[in-house]
Parts: sequence; structure tokens; C-alpha cells
Amino acid sequence: MKASFTRFRRTAGFGAVTAALTMLIAFTIIDFSGWWTAQTIRNVLHFTAILGCVAMGQALVIMSKEIDLSVGSVYGLGGITFIMLQESLSVPGAMLAGLALCAAVGFAQAMAVLRGGVPSMIVTLGGLFFVRGVIYVWTGGSVRSLPEEARQNALVRLLGGQLLGVEAALFWMLLLLVLLTLLLWRMRFGNRLLAAGGDIVTARAQGVATVRVKTTAFVLCSLLAGFAGIMTLADKPQTHVTLGDLMELEAIASAVIGGCLLSGGRGSLLGAVLGAFIITSVRYELIALGAPSSWFITFVGLILIIAVIFNQQLARWAGRLA
Repeated sequence: MKASFTRFRRTAGFGAVTAALTMLIAFTIIDFSGWWTAQTIRNVLHFTAILGCVAMGQALVIMSKEIDLSVGSVYGLGGITFIMLQESLSVPGAMLAGLALCAAVGFAQAMAVLRGGVPSMIVTLGGLFFVRGVIYVWTGGSVRSLPEEARQNALVRLLGGQLLGVEAALFWMLLLLVLLTLLLWRMRFGNRLLAAGGDIVTARAQGVATVRVKTTAFVLCSLLAGFAGIMTLADKPQTHVTLGDLMELEAIASAVIGGCLLSGGRGSLLGAVLGAFIITSVRYELIALGAPSSWFITFVGLILIIAVIFNQQLARWAGRLA
């Protein structure tokens, strides 16, 4: 038992699990009747699922020692494309078009970073503004709601309704978590991704196609962001051109809280989801307690700094025990 706990403490997601449990205990003490209600839990889990999908993609990119600042705009692009094209391409066609467009953005950014030699922070920052600009130009600054006919489509209901009494978004996020965890820890891609993020020179010397691996991470990140945007509009058909604004900051914070090192080579997908849960929960609890909205931004900045320091210390401690 002691040996199992020691191994658990060395995992990248240990800090996120500890933080989530601490947060739940604190909320229970501070606001038991307000926090433990069916409506609050349902809302928190739903938005955790949306942010969790984006955070998992961000975690993959960070593990590869890169970063993607464009995910908020790509999230918006996926959702806006779905709404704008569903009338002409049908619901399934519009969803596929949205995902394809998001994947193309991820691929283009990967090529600029990996073939062009431009730092990922610069490329994806430019991507953030470029994609948001495309959304404004395409929509003219306003977006119509998803039509009632499209809302009744079986695929929309599958993504935005409930499955077996559970929020559909939560179901899809958990499914993606399982699949991506298998990809990361049970297949060669995961070893190659962590190797490319940990020491790219050694990874190349061992035959790892680092460009291909990192490109896959960028494309998956954009796909997950786009899918999250589509899920959001399947559940809440009204939207605006600012859909996903500043979401990249929450996704990065979630991944870092979840145990991802910005220096690459270490991270946890489950931790990223727990990080999303922490951020979403704090947002709801601050609203419930009547705190100013600026407090949430303050919290995200503070917890991000604490998480970076904690994860670095945890990685050093785990390295000494290895």
C-alpha cells in the first residue's frame, strides 16, 4: 500500500488530485448547501467537460515542449463553422467541415513551427488573432442561432443532450480521456511524444520522427478544441463571435495545474481534466458567493504560478527517486 502511494505521488497528476480534493473540502465547509446541489454539480460537470477537452489537447502540445495559444479562437471557429454551414452541408457535413477546418489550422501552425523554425508561442499567438479575425470577417460580427430544425437532429441531440441521464458532453469527454490516455501510455506515440518533449536531440538519435509526432499533437489539440466548440453549440444553440475568447488561458492553466511541465516531457491528461474541474468549480463558487468577476482572473493567475512551482519541485523529487 505504501509503495503504491509512493508511486502515485511521483505521477504528474498527483498535484491535481490533491488540489481537487482540497477544493471540495473547502467548498463543503464554506458553502455546503450552495455547492452540493444537483443544478450546481450538473453545470460544473458540463463546463468541465467542455474545458477538459480543450485542456487535454493543450496538455499534449505542452508535453511536446510547445504551446498553443490559439485554442480559444479555434474553439470558436469550430462552433461558428458548424452554425454557418449546417444549412448548406447538413448537420453532419457542417460538423465534419468544422473539424476539418480546425485540423487544418493545427497543421498549418505545426508546419510554421517545425518547418519554419518560428517559436510556437509566436505562431499560435498570431493564429489566435488571425482565426478570430476570420470569424469576424466571415460572420460580419453577428452569428445566428442554430435553427430549431437542426436542434432536433439526432447528432446534435447526441452531442448536446443527455446520455443515460448524464450530460452528453461529460460522456464524450470521458470517452476521449480514455482513448487519449491509451494513446499516450499504451502506444508508441506516447513514448515518442514525451521523448520529443523531454530531450529532442536524444529522441532524434533514437529514430523518433519528432516533426511528425509534434505535428500530430498540434492537430489533435485543434481537433479537440473544435469538437468542444461544436458540443457547446449543440447544447446551447445561441452564440456570439467572441465564442471561446480567453479560453486559451484557462486551457493552459488547466494543463499546468494538472501536472504538465512547460519545459515538456511530463504531463497528465487526467490531471488536465481535473485542472479544468478546479477552474470551473472556482468560477461557479465565486459567482455563488457574490465575488467580483475580477477575482476569478486573479485566482487563475495565482494558482497558475503555484502550480508551475509545485510541478517543478515534484518533477525534481521524482527524478531523485528514479
